[in-house]
Amino acid sequence: MNLKINGEIRIVKLEPKQATLTELMKELGHHPKLVVVELNGLIIPKPEWDKKEIKDGDILEIVTIVGGGS
Repeated sequence: MNLKINGEIRIVKLEPKQATLTELMKELGHHPKLVVVELNGLIIPKPEWDKKEIKDGDILEIVTIVGGGS
């Protein structure tokens, strides 16, 4: 499956029956509590990740939340 993730074309190996946003985040190694995901221009709330299908050609922006401070 070809996806555009953060501006780069990436090939991911997900079976169509597993192609949910939750499974994609696992495949990419992202911790769900530490990212915000935009799929085709819409921010997807975490409770919807299990139902949100990923399709060939989708465009995602994944933002990692980083803690810190002084």
